[in-house]
Formats: sequence, structure tokens, C-alpha cells
Amino acid sequence: MNPTLDFSRVQQLTVDSEQSDQRLDNYLSRLLKRAPKSLIYRIIRRGEVRINGGRAKPASRLRAGDIIRIPPVRLPSDGPAPISQERVAQVSGWVVHDGADYLALNKPSGLAVHAGSGLSWGVIDLVRRWRPDAFLELVHRLDRGTSGCLLLAKSREALVQAGAWFAGDAVRKTYLVVLDGRLPEARLTCREPLVRVAAGDGRREVRVDPEGKPAVSHFTELATSGAQTLASVQIDTGRTHQIRVHAASLGAPVAGDQKYGSKAGCSPGRLLLHCHRLDIVEAALGICAPLPDDFCAAVDRLWAGSERNGWRELI
Repeated sequence: MNPTLDFSRVQQLTVDSEQSDQRLDNYLSRLLKRAPKSLIYRIIRRGEVRINGGRAKPASRLRAGDIIRIPPVRLPSDGPAPISQERVAQVSGWVVHDGADYLALNKPSGLAVHAGSGLSWGVIDLVRRWRPDAFLELVHRLDRGTSGCLLLAKSREALVQAGAWFAGDAVRKTYLVVLDGRLPEARLTCREPLVRVAAGDGRREVRVDPEGKPAVSHFTELATSGAQTLASVQIDTGRTHQIRVHAASLGAPVAGDQKYGSKAGCSPGRLLLHCHRLDIVEAALGICAPLPDDFCAAVDRLWAGSERNGWRELI
């Protein structure tokens, strides 16, 4: 928590030029350091956070001079989350790009990028312990179960520039996925709009809905074995759980995806979804995250005895 502010009371804060063009949810995450993401989205959804007196959305972009109302919030202790040095030391082994403006990691499956939902720390906390004197901010997010390319900015300017690239069509995002089923066609595009809704367990999930936000995923079959399909997916949009929900809507959910319908008999031990490449043409930057060992081992087990067991050659 910012030591100069008392978040037990309503705060009225003015956005400065360095904070301009940030998303509201990212602004609050950086301001309320230990606040769970669920808390931040809840106070925005309820209209307790206001921009210039009006309601806002998590993705609302801030402008210099905006007045942000923040309601009273109760935050966990300001003390750093307990993270072992062994965990912090692992970060260096995840680095796949370390340039002047950006750092890219091959995030393991099972690690959330942020604290929240019962988690006291995330990848961003690990990275900041690893390089405590550096400016490092997440450019985008990956689901906890998804592995692969995770891009971080090394300066405010780089963060704003990357935000513009990701908001437009300057970033080509390619995933590798094992589907629990067969695609209707070897190459197809899914354009089902998506909406976030409250699920029966009190959590939120994403569903196909005609009134939802546009979402575009391009699926290409690479190989099949029995009931499973190895595919590459390029996405034009970055909606929450987009590939997982689109795959399920095609009758072939992501293997290991208990939330969106992977069959009980398919137990790979992890979500078989991996962000393989990020290509940013304007920056002449192409980043590849090799498939992790646990992904490869899971596919080998699922495809044991198949004539397609040389699937690695297809990637």
C-alpha cells in the first residue's frame, strides 16, 4: 500500500502524465499493491471507483488530469508475501528475451501472473524480487494454467507503447494446444462473441453470447491421435479465456480444462495450452517460448503408441 495514502478512507487522486493511457485496472493494481484482483474488479463493477464522477470499466483508459475516486478498502498487510529464495532463483531460467525495453519469460503452467483468489503472490512478485531495483510491469496476462510467452516492460514509455500494440493489430499471438476432440475442419476461424458472467460457484466465467464482445481465433490442425488434436491457434483479440471457450464451442475443449469441458478420461496433469510466439512487426521483435517439459511429457502420454508420436517435428 502507498505509505502516503490512507486507503481506509475515500481517496480522490489526479492522474499525472506518466500514468496517462493506463487501463484503470492496471492503475489500481499498481496503487493498491497487495489488493487481490478480485477486489479491484469488484469495486469497479459496483461503481465504487469513479473517473471524473462517472462509472468506469476495468479497461477504461486514463488521461492526465482525470480524477479517480477510490472507495475505502481493506488491504492485506504491507509486508512482502513469503516467497522462498529457491522460487525467486527459478526466474532466470524462464527468460527467453532480455532486451533494452522488454523482458519475456516462458511462464510455467500453474503460476498466476498476479496475487489474488487465495494466492499471496504471482509471477510479477517473483520478478520484482529477482530484480528489485528494476522497473518491471506486465504488458499482458496469461491464465494461471497457460504456459508460455509473458512480456514485461522495462520502462513506463515501453509499457505505453506495448499497450498500444496489443490494443491494435500489431501483435501476432500464436498458441500451441492439445484439444480433447477433433476440429470440424482442419483450418477454421471461430468468431463467436464472448461475455463474462457469474458462474454457479460464485466465480466468473466466460461464455459465448451474441451480445458479447468480438473475439476471433484461427485454428489450424497439426496432427491427430485417437480423440486428441494438436493445433496451433492465432488470436486477433485477447479476451479472457478466449481460446478455451472457442475450443469448447467447437466441441473440442482444451485438454485438461476442467472449467470448460475437457472429458474426465483425459487427464494430462495440466492445461495443455501454451503461448508459443509473440511477434511484433513494428518493433522487429519475435519471441519464442519453447514447449516446457511437462507439456511434452503429457502429449507423449496421451499419444503413446500412436504413429504420430513424432509430433514435435510438426512444430
